[in-house]
Amino acid sequence: MSSYANLPAPSPEGGLNRYLQEIRKFPLLEPEEEYMLAKRWVEDQDSTAAHRLVTSHLRLAAKIAMGYRGYGLPQAEVISEANVGLMQAVKRFDPEKGFRLATYAMWWIRASIQEYILRSWSLVKLGTTSGQKKLFFNLRKAKARIGALEEGDLRPEHVEKIATDLGVTQDEVISMNRRLSGGDASLNATVGSDGEGTMQWQDWLEDEGADQAGDFEERDELDARRALLLEAMTVLNERERDILTERRLADESVTLEDLSARYNVSRERIRQIEVRAFEKLQHRMQELARAKGMLEPV
Repeated sequence: MSSYANLPAPSPEGGLNRYLQEIRKFPLLEPEEEYMLAKRWVEDQDSTAAHRLVTSHLRLAAKIAMGYRGYGLPQAEVISEANVGLMQAVKRFDPEKGFRLATYAMWWIRASIQEYILRSWSLVKLGTTSGQKKLFFNLRKAKARIGALEEGDLRPEHVEKIATDLGVTQDEVISMNRRLSGGDASLNATVGSDGEGTMQWQDWLEDEGADQAGDFEERDELDARRALLLEAMTVLNERERDILTERRLADESVTLEDLSARYNVSRERIRQIEVRAFEKLQHRMQELARAKGMLEPV
């Protein structure tokens, strides 16, 4: 994938606005075109095809990266890490599985960003357990859900509620809240320059060139894929659904060791169930997609 050296790269000096404008020039791909490009990459290692797959999804990577702007890190670097995850997704994408690249790439992009954030926050000595990582990335959302928006320490009842919901101790909630307090960026805070003036967080919230019809179509397709996934999950039994969700669909993957303890079986048995459940889910999704006209009949 040597052609990746030619990708546009965000930088504070060049301006994030300019970068966002540049990546909007790359057209989105129709399903058939995406499939053929992915086939060319898988079968022939065609770097030109891989480059087109990546560039057509740079907007997706940037959009996901924007969701992590509350950690006090340079947004250009977060977007760069998102692009690394995107490239890894393209490298491993199998078009025969019946999923669109965007669905597959989201998990790689988020994982790459989260690893970068955890590395960057090493000075606060964050824990590495799955529960602590979950707390780190979900504390703000948990606070918002219960209306705990005040600054400073949380109320005891809020601490108890968040600890219960996220499966961590109350001390961990208090400690993490203090570490993250003050990290949210103001919408008026300057994050870079576009060469003609300063750029603020609020600039990310408006897309002057937005294609509302295209955005609606994209959301509609995403909703359809989610509905398809939920419907296909019914082919799995309760244990298969739980293991597959924890291993492949959760924001933070649960380890084989944790699941083996939960179900009192070996780690290898958990791995076998995960693989089998994923195969069953893929097969069922392809059946449903063909029945609904989302895939061509075999």
